[in-house]
Amino acid sequence: MTFGEKLKDARKSAGLSQEQFAERLSVSRSAIAKWETDKGMPDITNLKAMSQLLGVSIDYLLDEDNKLSFSETKEPIDLSSFEKTGKCRSREDAACLARFKDADAIIPLIRRKKMSKIEDLLDFLVLPGVLDLADSLNDTSSYYLVESGNKQFLVNVTKDFIITNELAVRVDPKRFEIGTNKFTACTYRLI
Repeated sequence: MTFGEKLKDARKSAGLSQEQFAERLSVSRSAIAKWETDKGMPDITNLKAMSQLLGVSIDYLLDEDNKLSFSETKEPIDLSSFEKTGKCRSREDAACLARFKDADAIIPLIRRKKMSKIEDLLDFLVLPGVLDLADSLNDTSSYYLVESGNKQFLVNVTKDFIITNELAVRVDPKRFEIGTNKFTACTYRLI
């Protein structure tokens, strides 16, 4: 599915007309129509607002490989209540392990932004690695691939939430891409 198709489905699932959705985003109805027909893309501010309003992740909307399912769960947590013990190297590891203690595997991931050719060139010319550094400073949360039975989940642990997306297709735990992100498995596992 394209971005526009996913946006339209999510809007309809939320029970909103194009007019209602446009009003809540403070944009024109024609902007919504343009986005839903893949004739344009919203800016990051509108993407964030859409994500919150529709209850779907930005990654889901941008993932044209259809690796993420439509369902996302967002559970509040108090990260300070978790302690590093055993195989856990961080409080985020401990939170993920506590939430998915019955999983078959929990694989910590390294997330990097998938850069366009222009971004790669700029990064190389300006200062190699500076765009990766800026992106990693922008998103300091932790990511995990959780395997349970025949299902895989992409889990994002932030300081306030555990966000879980079931993957629609199986991915190679060592390396995969979803939306604008590239993921690589860390050298250790929690389970």
